[in-house]
Amino acid sequence: MKTEYRILPPRTKREREPFLTRVALTLKMSFSLDLLSGLKTALGAFFAPNVTVQYPLESNPLSPRYRAIHKLQRLLESENERCIGCGLCEKICTSNCIRIITDRGEDGRKKILDYSINFGRCIYCGLCAEVCPELAIIHGNRFENASVQRAHFGFKPELLESQSSLIEYGGFGSVSYNANERMIKTPLSYVLDSTKQETQESTQASTQPSQTQPSQKESSNV
Repeated sequence: MKTEYRILPPRTKREREPFLTRVALTLKMSFSLDLLSGLKTALGAFFAPNVTVQYPLESNPLSPRYRAIHKLQRLLESENERCIGCGLCEKICTSNCIRIITDRGEDGRKKILDYSINFGRCIYCGLCAEVCPELAIIHGNRFENASVQRAHFGFKPELLESQSSLIEYGGFGSVSYNANERMIKTPLSYVLDSTKQETQESTQASTQPSQTQPSQKESSNV
């Protein structure tokens, strides 16, 4: 861009100039380099390949960490729901749009009766996926959330996946690649490790006499 601007002479003085001088000035202003550079840019964009995406049939690729409509995951082995009804996502939600209704089941364990998200109020901050200890709620890739109603709710049957995924989720709220290295053991883990070590030592001690006994018999026979 030019840093200096050209100041045209006042029109009163231009009208007093001869006709040929005014024509020459008009041609000079019309066919200057600025006009040609603008035409070059316009013609280049006109003959450039199309970059428009036909939205109903095509869509741009999304980032793996894009925070779109939520999903409720299932366990890979048993196909059971990952959600344990702890309510952390409901407590940490800044827009107060998550509702969880739980009750005690026949087996005495907590059951999730209803899980709903008000997408009309959700700001897609990702805190619910980040705080979930079971990786039960994540952000999927379904970004179309238009609705004719002011309050658009997503209920549990719509959010819950029909089957578990064989590929571990790698988006927002997933386990990091060095999660095992960063994991801190609980006191119970140390107790279990010591118990396991004592069991192995006792097992080795009980198997050693049985291994040495045949050698003693062989020596007596000799």
